[in-house]
Amino acid sequence: MSGQKTAASDPYFPANGDHRYRVHRYELALEYRPGPNRLAGTARLSAIAGRAALAEFDLNLAEFKVGRILVNGRAPHYTHRSGKLRIRPAKPLPAGAAFTVEVHWAGNPKPVRSPWGGLGWEELTDGALVASQPVGAPSWYPCNDRPADKASYHLSINTPSAYTVVAGGRLLTRTTRASTTTWVYEQSAPTSSYLVGLSIGMYQTVLLGDPGLGGVPQSAHVPAHLLSRFSRDFARQPAMMRLFEELFGPYPFGEYAVVVADEELDVPVEAQGLSLFGANHVDGARGSERLVAHELAHQWFGNSVTIADWRHIWLNEGFAKYAEWLWSERSGGRGAHELAAAAHRLLASQPQDLRLADPGRKLMFDDRLYQRGGLAVHAIRCALGDGAFFQMLRGWAAVHRHGVVTTAGFTAHAARYADEPLDDLFSAWLYESALPPLPAAPGRPPAPAPAPAMPGYPPTNGGSAGGVWS
Repeated sequence: MSGQKTAASDPYFPANGDHRYRVHRYELALEYRPGPNRLAGTARLSAIAGRAALAEFDLNLAEFKVGRILVNGRAPHYTHRSGKLRIRPAKPLPAGAAFTVEVHWAGNPKPVRSPWGGLGWEELTDGALVASQPVGAPSWYPCNDRPADKASYHLSINTPSAYTVVAGGRLLTRTTRASTTTWVYEQSAPTSSYLVGLSIGMYQTVLLGDPGLGGVPQSAHVPAHLLSRFSRDFARQPAMMRLFEELFGPYPFGEYAVVVADEELDVPVEAQGLSLFGANHVDGARGSERLVAHELAHQWFGNSVTIADWRHIWLNEGFAKYAEWLWSERSGGRGAHELAAAAHRLLASQPQDLRLADPGRKLMFDDRLYQRGGLAVHAIRCALGDGAFFQMLRGWAAVHRHGVVTTAGFTAHAARYADEPLDDLFSAWLYESALPPLPAAPGRPPAPAPAPAMPGYPPTNGGSAGGVWS
């Protein structure tokens, strides 16, 4: 794994996560009953202590009833207050030692409070879904809740058989006994706690396109009455996948799934190998197609290449926003420079108080961060030229595949592809709040071969991809 790991608590969320150890695997066994919204679970964490002995350590877990905790098979002393499990093992854990933690918990899951409303487990009219960015994961399982602590996941979910359970990763087994079914998923790629996706609902499952030999399997889980609209709105997702693999490099996971919940969501929800949309994102007219591109792009930028802490969120959202513009440019819509100019006009009319590389917790999901992030990526493209720019993008995704990154790491990477220093560009776009002038349009055509011919469509790129979960 490449990249830089944070050496201290996330400055935006100091109560979340514990940097004194890291988890390399979670095994979660859950039972969920939608009617009473009742969740019971057992978690087994395989972890490694850091450079100092661990006399105690923390996990984040919302206000469930904790039944039992074991550390290396022995009961520790623990407290559970304000969403934090503070665990003191019977004997301190030596520096660098591997250890296991087992936690049993039960209760009625609900979103955790945040400045942006409830985050995490959301009970739906008939089912549930998880939307955790940035700190909602403890709403349903105990975790070391910081983006830099990436682990593999094994999820077993038992629920009434009428429901479909969708999680990020590969479905290993589905076993029905009496009136319940147990779904078992494996996500082997390193995954941040906020990116563990889950949806439970009444869905029909369809395949999107034929992946062919070596292609990416793409599935969708959609309420039956939305299938006809969905089939048009998501028809070009396989073409997006081909384009993004061309521009960004190989898709970083084993499969990709989308879920459409049978109710409205403010914004789509990204998770590892999975994206969740609301019924309002399916209109039969491709009205939300740019969001389909945005969420798919997060699989490279945000999910595989993951930020060390939330100060660097523009590395997720700026690149996903720019992917919207690249899709438009290559599929018959408006060009990236035209979309950049529109974003620049919008930002020029708004307050100039956002510092992209460290926006502060209050502004980290401000729509201006998305737009300015896309503009910063466009400015880099204009400075490098298309050949070097797309080489740079593919290199960034390849070198840091399944890794952890920072803004400083990105600027150092991008600078290696430039003929002239980029210090002034980075200073203006990333570290200063005043909006720089719109960069000149790139002069050379894109280096990658054109995407397969696709029919034109009415532009759907107006508006923004703002919001906490997009």
